[in-house]
Amino acid sequence: MINRAIITEATKALNQFRALCITGPRQSGKTTLSKQLFKDKPYVNFENPSVQYEAENNPEFFLKKFSKGAVFDEVQRVPIIFRYLQEILDSSSKRGQFILTGSNNFLLQEQVSQSLAGRAGYLSLLPLSYAELVNAKLADKNVHKHILMGGYPEIWNEKLTANIWMGSYVQTYVQRDVRLLRNITSLATFNRFIYLCASFAGQILNRDELAKKTGVDTKTILAWLGLLESSYIIFQLQPWFKNLNKRIIKSPKLYFYDTGLLCYLLGIKSESVLKKHGAYGAIFENWIISELMKNNFNTAQHDGMYYFRDSVGNEIDLIIEREGEPLAIEIKSGTKIADGMLRGLKYWQKLQPTSHCMLLHGGLSNEIINEKMSIIPWTEIVNL
Repeated sequence: MINRAIITEATKALNQFRALCITGPRQSGKTTLSKQLFKDKPYVNFENPSVQYEAENNPEFFLKKFSKGAVFDEVQRVPIIFRYLQEILDSSSKRGQFILTGSNNFLLQEQVSQSLAGRAGYLSLLPLSYAELVNAKLADKNVHKHILMGGYPEIWNEKLTANIWMGSYVQTYVQRDVRLLRNITSLATFNRFIYLCASFAGQILNRDELAKKTGVDTKTILAWLGLLESSYIIFQLQPWFKNLNKRIIKSPKLYFYDTGLLCYLLGIKSESVLKKHGAYGAIFENWIISELMKNNFNTAQHDGMYYFRDSVGNEIDLIIEREGEPLAIEIKSGTKIADGMLRGLKYWQKLQPTSHCMLLHGGLSNEIINEKMSIIPWTEIVNL
């Protein structure tokens, strides 16, 4: 079993709150983490039809069986439980009574904010990070392997073929989770939408174009994008615009939480195909940004993450706000450094002279350009 970096923050939260909510995509390791945290408490899975029926039919009687606490997995499937949990948590000041997990951020967060506000801590568990794989001595020196395999724990633990596993994952997600979350009349159209989203990875999102290619209206696209976000398939990186007088692009950029899934949707099955693919630069960028987001979540930093682009094309791939200061990161998949790679960062330094900048690339070279700018290899994401 691979130790999860988030366990330190989870333990802190259990000592601080009466309950802990853990969200994240399906198969990201929420159940394993919860059982590790609550070794001596019962585990209840609300995806089991008989368990779900019992809890819905008589929630008060159901909860009496777990007076000393429990792990409630996929608890958003039984919303009525939260009202009764509120009463239980209010009757005792004991910390760490329940762990509640869910693979839909919107549904779980909505219930928590309505019934358990102030009583429950909240963490998100994403698939395995490169840093976690390094600590487990499973990391590879070949970045292409990490991009293709992604980070879902079962793939690494069982040494599975990522492409085959992802096929089943997509089918399960569309057939089970999507039906639970929204009344979508044509799953085939929604399935096409997911594949089309992959072609927009790393790009500024044009919702009208995506709607046209999918064959639905823009309002539907907005709803479906929200669905993919709440179930941790994609995230949207918003533009950074603080204290700048320049005209900037205001639309978000689209990324996938897991590049193994992204490669599957793009039909990329091997390293040779990946390296030659026209979208390789965008896929590499997606991997780096998703890894930095995992580091953020695992340490509960919640640093703001954005991109910058103005109306004349000056662009920075990633801006991270740390302690009120922006860190500018340009991401290049190339293994050799060329002067042109630093053009965006040099422009940024003129706008933000006090900002630290770095070029993060697909090679292994490490160089300090000046006191505010450096070049670092992709392997250094464990330290960012």
